[in-house]
Amino acid sequence: MPLSRLDHFLLQPADIEATKDWYVNVLGFELGPHPKFPFPVYWLYLEGKDVLHLSPGGAAASANRLVYLGQESRDTVGSGVIDHVAFRASGLAEMIARLQASGVSFRERRVDDQSLYQLFLIDPNGVKVELNFDASEAANRRATVTAADLA
Repeated sequence: MPLSRLDHFLLQPADIEATKDWYVNVLGFELGPHPKFPFPVYWLYLEGKDVLHLSPGGAAASANRLVYLGQESRDTVGSGVIDHVAFRASGLAEMIARLQASGVSFRERRVDDQSLYQLFLIDPNGVKVELNFDASEAANRRATVTAADLA
């Protein structure tokens, strides 16, 4: 059985509220229901599916969370062993306008052999986020780097 899509990922930020607000206000995630865990958690949704789970990390990680989830790292910034988290997306022009209005910097990339136009940005915790759009949405844009440039 092959993997088919990202199910969810968990971030362990120092400031869970600021992280939740950033993903909701900047990228358009929706706050949604979650199981009743004995530790703080938010589940953020896209198109009715929970894809991002948040729970405090570092010194704020509760004993219950450590027992329930285990924890390899107590880091609260940076990507750790995860370089980035990627999402398929649509509405490139609208997303660029939203990022610019929110003061979020991003890098533009293109992968021609997959017909992808990509935006890379960094969330408030230093985690790299990749947004993948169909390249047809980028007809009037030029990526600063394309995969072909690196060959």
